[in-house]
Amino acid sequence: MEEKWEGKVSTTLPSTKPHQIWPLFKDFFNIHKYFPTLSNSYGVHGTNGEVGCIRVCVGSSRSFFLPKKDFDSKINSEELVSLSKERLIAVDEVNKSLSYEIVESNIGLTSYVATVMISQGGDDLGNEGCVIEWSFTVDPVQGLKYEDMVKKYEVSLLKMAKAMEDSLITGS
Repeated sequence: MEEKWEGKVSTTLPSTKPHQIWPLFKDFFNIHKYFPTLSNSYGVHGTNGEVGCIRVCVGSSRSFFLPKKDFDSKINSEELVSLSKERLIAVDEVNKSLSYEIVESNIGLTSYVATVMISQGGDDLGNEGCVIEWSFTVDPVQGLKYEDMVKKYEVSLLKMAKAMEDSLITGS
């Protein structure tokens, strides 16, 4: 059996403070507002943002984890809807981090646990913003290379961070 895949990606938001971004991640049931491939997410158990709560994430496509050749063959198929049930397993208010696990999905992820951490960080210009770090551990995903999965995480985190930052600017 192959060893688990472990990865970590991060991005810096030079003008957004950790205390501004943290509540958006802690709003566990509503991550679809910012995550690029989710059309909806909602709570099915527990209180939003508290350990043990469970959300369902619905994607407009399974393209996030499907290799291009598999995605292309399913373009007109109902299999393009992704579903995952995710449980919040840890919240650290002081260090602004949370961990969650996928308990059920149709996107090929098994034994998946991820942690998001928001910390103080800036840029070379002296801006004091924040760094968002997203790490994961998962069983190897059939039909996908580790490097491709990490790249998908990098792109998704960049898009998600931008959407979060934009929502803070526009107030939406």
